Amino acid sequence: MRKLLSANFSRLWRDKIFCICMGAMLIYSVVYMLNGCRQATVDMAEYNYSIDEYYFHFALSIGMFCALFSSMFFGTEYSDGTIRNKIVVGHTKTDIYIASLITTITATLFMMLTWLIGALVAIPTLGVWKMTVLELFSYLLIAVMFVMAFSGICTFVCMTVTNKAYIIMISMLLILGLLIFTSMLYNGLSQPETISGVQITSNGMEMSKPSPNPNYVSGTMRKVYDFILDFLPTGQGLRMCQLQIVHPIRMIISSGVITFLTTFCGISIFKKKNLR
Repeated sequence: MRKLLSANFSRLWRDKIFCICMGAMLIYSVVYMLNGCRQATVDMAEYNYSIDEYYFHFALSIGMFCALFSSMFFGTEYSDGTIRNKIVVGHTKTDIYIASLITTITATLFMMLTWLIGALVAIPTLGVWKMTVLELFSYLLIAVMFVMAFSGICTFVCMTVTNKAYIIMISMLLILGLLIFTSMLYNGLSQPETISGVQITSNGMEMSKPSPNPNYVSGTMRKVYDFILDFLPTGQGLRMCQLQIVHPIRMIISSGVITFLTTFCGISIFKKKNLR
């Protein structure tokens, strides 16, 4: 295992895709935060902005970065025959899989860290965090855990699909699909229970009486939506961006469950592949 990790990390620090992802994340964070500073400067009289509202927006894109990196990094190992060579020299498939997972987690955490460091450029304008130290720590812990969940999902695809083009396509579409799906659920939960319209009367335009919103999600379905958002890493990311973390323990456990299940299933499938 140690030799596998050493080889993976040695290749990681020289990998062009990893360097591009790191650079893109840094530029993205600085530009996004400076735009937030500009917006805060314009609207400061009406709204008291803080760094909290922008600092965690990496959560929306980190899954796509993870998918792009892992699919390119490990897809090449299939096309170059590197994985087959690892087996030939005596490494077990379980060790190869776990080493790949650890490499993906490490690379994605470095991308997240790059955002967090770059985002500090906003402190002179927006100030430091308004949330407590405990809240900040819980947000960061949730972020680390859903990075592990994203890595588990992406590693599963990378190690069970042998065609590089398919790996890239499936990984990117899967994360994008999860993001779209959880966005739809989030929008559903954001619907107000009642809506008011405008009606024209003899006195002119007046607000109508509130009426039930047909798109409002209630009852058991609302609980299901809420659970799915807390369970999936894309849903956690959406809630983190909006500073709407209500069940941190549930999110942390959910990410752990996803990481474990994808790893367990991935190893089981990978062991059955004939790569010699």
